[in-house]
Amino acid sequence: MKKKTVFVIGAGASKEAKLPTGYELKGNISRLLDIRFDWRDQKSGDYVICQALRLHVREHKEHPGDINPYIHEAWHIKDALPQAISIDNLIDAHRGNEKLALCGKLAIVRSILEAEKESTLFFERTRSDSNINFAALNNSWYLHFFQLLTENCGADDLEERFRSIALIIFNYDRCVEHFLRNALQNYYRISEARAGELVNSIDIFHPYGKVGLLPWQGTSNTMEFGVEPNPEQLLRLAQDIKTFTEGTDPDSSEILAIRSHMSSANRLVFIGFAFHKLNMKLILPDNVEGIDAATIKVFCTTLGISESDKEVVAEMINELYNCQLNIRMINVTCNELFTEYWRSLSF
Repeated sequence: MKKKTVFVIGAGASKEAKLPTGYELKGNISRLLDIRFDWRDQKSGDYVICQALRLHVREHKEHPGDINPYIHEAWHIKDALPQAISIDNLIDAHRGNEKLALCGKLAIVRSILEAEKESTLFFERTRSDSNINFAALNNSWYLHFFQLLTENCGADDLEERFRSIALIIFNYDRCVEHFLRNALQNYYRISEARAGELVNSIDIFHPYGKVGLLPWQGTSNTMEFGVEPNPEQLLRLAQDIKTFTEGTDPDSSEILAIRSHMSSANRLVFIGFAFHKLNMKLILPDNVEGIDAATIKVFCTTLGISESDKEVVAEMINELYNCQLNIRMINVTCNELFTEYWRSLSF
């Protein structure tokens, strides 16, 4: 496999498009799952999630239409989330509790779609020429990433350039895909279809799933960026959200592909990534024999990480390849990484 630059993308990257951090996501999920009634009328919590639960028990002929067992699990999530590192950790702590997992996954999908709509990447498709307000992204990494990818690159050269990268996205949102497709169409004046083909040619992985394919990415389980789902859609999309245990299945084809790309990478760029142990284990290269440490450069945004924890992170990265790598821990935002290390990251 040809050497690649592998970008490992975490929640801190989406934050620059005004999506929530893991901490903020916990608050949103607690609000959505605080489902309470005044007699028959729902007075709090999310109506779509409540209707999705009603649909689920009808489809499974469960508890003769009674959603109360699910509501109690939703309340438990709300009450326990302040103690949890993240919603993912809480679901994983209760592995085997399918009712709790379903409530959590429904809330994740609902929260992320809400967040996409409130992001700086969202636009209303009122006209055929509607598009992202790219000027509003000046303080985000998205524009600089696009500039890096397309530097000295004509439209006919994009496929070759895109073969030199892989993206491992630990977020449920579709911000990167949505941005790239619209940015390519706008910049190169190519069709929506061609821009979609180019983005689909990039090796992009969401090991924990995402809130559906964008309509131009496929024909099943699709959802437009930032659009409110109906109860049936919400139930279907929740099936694509994976827990830690589900997402780290070493036999899944996606995990195998991720590890293969990690083995062939000559540059690793961690942006907005928290370096959780399970996530580091997930990206473990499948073959490190014969790897020359001098040929691999690593760049990490470490804003908010203490000096002692930076040493731990460096050890974790070195352990991936069983050697001492050239690692740059950079105390900057994702946006600043691309501006300050432009030449180091260029193709």
